[in-house]
Amino acid sequence: MKTIDPKAVSTAALHGYMLGAVTPRPIAFASTIDSAGNVNLSPFSFFNVFSANPPIMIFSPARRGRDNTTKHTYENVLQVKEVVINIVNYDIVQQMSLSSTEYGKGVNEFEKAGLTPLASQTIKPPRVAESPVQFECRVNEVISLGTEGGAGNLVICEVLKMHINEAVLDADGKIDPVKLDAVSRMGGNWYGRAKQGMFEVPKPLSTLGIGFDQLPKAVCTSKFLTGNDLAMLANVEVLPKGAKAIVHLEQHVAQGAQKRLALDDIQGAWELLIKQ
Repeated sequence: MKTIDPKAVSTAALHGYMLGAVTPRPIAFASTIDSAGNVNLSPFSFFNVFSANPPIMIFSPARRGRDNTTKHTYENVLQVKEVVINIVNYDIVQQMSLSSTEYGKGVNEFEKAGLTPLASQTIKPPRVAESPVQFECRVNEVISLGTEGGAGNLVICEVLKMHINEAVLDADGKIDPVKLDAVSRMGGNWYGRAKQGMFEVPKPLSTLGIGFDQLPKAVCTSKFLTGNDLAMLANVEVLPKGAKAIVHLEQHVAQGAQKRLALDDIQGAWELLIKQ
C-alpha cells in the first residue's frame, strides 16, 4: 500500500489523489448572480445532496490552489444568497466544460458556453434551460474550511423549487437514469456517463476560449452541429484565419467536422469548415 501523509505532499498532489479516488462525483452546475446583477455559471464536483427534509444540497467552490484566489461563484453567494444547481447530462457536457474557463469578472458564461438562461420562479439567478433537472436554492450558510489555497467553502443550499424535464421521467413519473444520461466527474480529464461508462473531456484552455458569442453565425446556428460540437469549436484561443468568411455550412461538411471533433481534433474540424 502507498501511504500518504497529507502534510507531507503538495496540495496539488493531494488534490489529484483525492479526486482520483473519490469517484464518480456528481456535478453542481451553479448559476449565481452578484449584487450588480452580473450572472455567473460554473461547475463544481465537490457536491452532493445531504437531506430531504429540509431538502439540503452542499457544494464547495474551493480556493484556487495555484494562487489562493476565490471563485466568482463563492463571491456571488456571499453577496446574493441564492443559487440554481443545474444537473449536467451528456448533451451539455462540453458546454459545461467550456464554462469552467477562467473568464473575467462580469463575463456571462451562459453566452460564452451557448446555454440558455431561463428565469427562476423564486430567486434571481437564472436556470440553465438545457439542463434536465434544476434546483432553485436559498443559500442558508457558507462555511469556510480554511484560508490557504485548496481550502473548501461549503455552500449549504436549501431547495425551494425543483424543475424536471418530463422527457427524463419513466411511466411511473420517476426519473429514469438512462433517460437522464447524467455525467459525473472522475480524476484528471475523465468523466463518467450513465449509458456509456468513462470518457475524456480535455480541460479548457489555460488561456481563454473564444466562446459561442465569437463563432461565425453560420457555424453557431447550424442545425447539423450539436451544443457539444460548438463548445469544442469555441474552445480555441483565437478564431482560425478564414473562419469569418464562413457564411453557410453544408451537412456533409458539418458531419465531417463532427468526426474530427470525436477524435478531439479541433484544428482539423476548423480546417474542414474553412475549406468547404
